[in-house]
Amino acid sequence: MNAVLVLVIGCAILIAGYVFYGKWLSDQWGVDEKRVTPAHELEDGMDYVPAKAPVLMGHHFSSIAGAGPINGPIQAAVFGWVPVMLWVLIGGIFFGAVHDFGSLFASIRHKGQSIGEVIAANIGERAKKLFIIFSYLTLILVVAAFASIVASTFNGFTADGALNHDNAAVAMISLLFIVMAIVFGFFVYRKGAPLSIATIVGVIALVACLAIGLNFHPIYLNSTTWMYIIGVYILIASVAPVWILLQPRDYLSSFLLYGMMIVAVVGVLGAGVMGQNLNMEIPAFTGFTDELSSLGTMFPALFVTIACGAISGFHSLVGSGTTAKQLDNERDARPIAYGGMLIECALALISLCAVGYIWQEYVGGLRTPTTVFATGLSRMVATIPGLAASESTVKALLILAVSAFCLTSLDTATRLARYMFQEFWLKPGQTYKDVTGFKKTLCNPFVATLITVVLGIGLGLGGYSKIWPLFGAANQLLAALALLAVAAWLGNIGKNNKMFLFPMGFMLVVTLCSLAQTIVAKVGVITSGNAVLKSGGMDVAPYIQAGLGAVLFVLALVLAVEGINTLKNKKPSETAK
Repeated sequence: MNAVLVLVIGCAILIAGYVFYGKWLSDQWGVDEKRVTPAHELEDGMDYVPAKAPVLMGHHFSSIAGAGPINGPIQAAVFGWVPVMLWVLIGGIFFGAVHDFGSLFASIRHKGQSIGEVIAANIGERAKKLFIIFSYLTLILVVAAFASIVASTFNGFTADGALNHDNAAVAMISLLFIVMAIVFGFFVYRKGAPLSIATIVGVIALVACLAIGLNFHPIYLNSTTWMYIIGVYILIASVAPVWILLQPRDYLSSFLLYGMMIVAVVGVLGAGVMGQNLNMEIPAFTGFTDELSSLGTMFPALFVTIACGAISGFHSLVGSGTTAKQLDNERDARPIAYGGMLIECALALISLCAVGYIWQEYVGGLRTPTTVFATGLSRMVATIPGLAASESTVKALLILAVSAFCLTSLDTATRLARYMFQEFWLKPGQTYKDVTGFKKTLCNPFVATLITVVLGIGLGLGGYSKIWPLFGAANQLLAALALLAVAAWLGNIGKNNKMFLFPMGFMLVVTLCSLAQTIVAKVGVITSGNAVLKSGGMDVAPYIQAGLGAVLFVLALVLAVEGINTLKNKKPSETAK
């Protein structure tokens, strides 16, 4: 199969999905552009702040993207390009985009509150508590992992102690970018600078940050020191008003991702026009069992490995956590949520083309997805006349763009975890200002964030990798539960929810099968006496993974039973019509 055809046909199908299926969903659910959104109704200058559609699109897309739509398709390519492409297209249009759009829409009809509150209002308070516990633990894991990833990309020293100039440049660019975003937010939100003019100046400043950081990077710190600095940063960023940093930084950083995608498309199409061999060497289908890595069988591995490129539960937390509190008009929900997901699908297809271009090297051992992505695309760009010498520069910039989004997703995840922690102690409709005693202390934004940061950074320093293998299943389980919550709400208010039922059931089966495989595998390691370290001590990782996997499995069953009973009974909701 030719990479150009994969990209062109795939994008055409995604556009058709947005135009037709996305429009049909809006009509079915009753999206009303005349209805006042929570951003206006509850505007507080902190979390509820109306944002213009392009700005909010930048925040939402930057937060949900990260490295997910790159890593998943490249890792899952071991099953062949046909399964990957089919799941990205079918999953994106009928699973992921429906999930994202529905989560955002349900949240704005519940005063911008999270999916946990949607569950409380439409399924029950116990289900809400269980969902929030699960979501909070998942977000702590995200904070730990992303903080560790960012710290490693900022680490100013190589393994042998030499100065790492590339990492120091990434750190310098990121620091400059934060300062620039604060200045951008001040002029746009406090001085009334026109967004169009500010955007042009901001993009020019972004390029300047890149140029300065690549040539001047005097800060060389180790990863542990960066972990502590990152902890302080996310503590401040996650309690600061969104207009100061979150909105402007995410908006401007989205141009990095747009630029990255433009470079990628130019590479694929340009190489094809120049007659380069773009026939992907990946077999169309390699079989139901992965023979190259350790993913296991195609079912359920394919549907857990490709998360952000098809459907991801983390997106529901972003949509109902921060995006819903900033949505200016309900008509913006479809392009931001449904459209944003489909752009991620396009990025997943680009990733498939990248690994296809250097498939033999991937099979030969080049397994780091970000490196595969950057290497494949930079080589495509280098085949275009006049750009032969650009390969190393393009590769470095692509890696930098991916790294930048990990930092973007990091403080968004921290803010979301703070919301979840607060909502656990509150009743529907309450804020932290409405409670007293220890609840008032725990629900204080700074205290809730501090607890989250300490747990996340502590886990990152202590070795989050022991439980990270469960993240894929946990993330997709979160997606299934979000689909269940929105379906219950729509059913309760008499709206069509049938588009949620199959995706919900399928993702529940996928995650339960994945968790069951993990539990069986880890119990096997324990009972065989192989849970030992090279040093001879006990390896606790299999015990933790088996135990946490069992907890998630039971949690999924309990929530599924309660949700399905709600769908059957269709108890009318009085909270959000």
